Amino acid sequence: MLKLPASLQRLINEFSKLPGIGPKSAQRLAFYLLKKDNVEILSLSDSVKDVRTDITFCSDCHNMAESNPCSVCSDTTRNRQLICVVEEPLDAIALDKTGSYNGLFHVLGGVLNPMEGITADQLNINSLIDRINKLGATEIIIATNPNLEGETTSMHIAKLLRETPVKISRIARGLPMGGDLEYADEVTLQRALEGRREF
Repeated sequence: MLKLPASLQRLINEFSKLPGIGPKSAQRLAFYLLKKDNVEILSLSDSVKDVRTDITFCSDCHNMAESNPCSVCSDTTRNRQLICVVEEPLDAIALDKTGSYNGLFHVLGGVLNPMEGITADQLNINSLIDRINKLGATEIIIATNPNLEGETTSMHIAKLLRETPVKISRIARGLPMGGDLEYADEVTLQRALEGRREF
């Protein structure tokens, strides 16, 4: 019976451990790499190694960075009284790309999820409270995802901060640009109506 070489099978197995990569995609990636020259393979290998050695997490906001503190936390032109709370680093990047937010970020490192055993102690919530006090923040924007875990996490944070003088807001949710009303679900339409503003 014809078998794959052991090194190729190991590579396929490693690729299939990545999120969103099934066995067939893992095979395609491995066979694609077989066709590449050594320079390209070594460049990919170096990039993977560099991610482990060059990336750190900011001790202030917990975002990924190449220096500590990160470029956002060390930027003196940013509004230090405004902190946007997000679940993961990619959320902060997406919000920052809009160019319409000039405050700081705080990465929770996940959301509350009792079913998976993720509690408040495992998230960066205590350090958020410390930062609010240290910076004298006046507003916290909670930008967790609009799902059960994100809503639970946002309510938990709001409850913890209720007795503080800081203003707590939540990002608006509603219809995406180019979306059709007839295809939107009831919750999305409800959020869009609740988040309406004067024209």
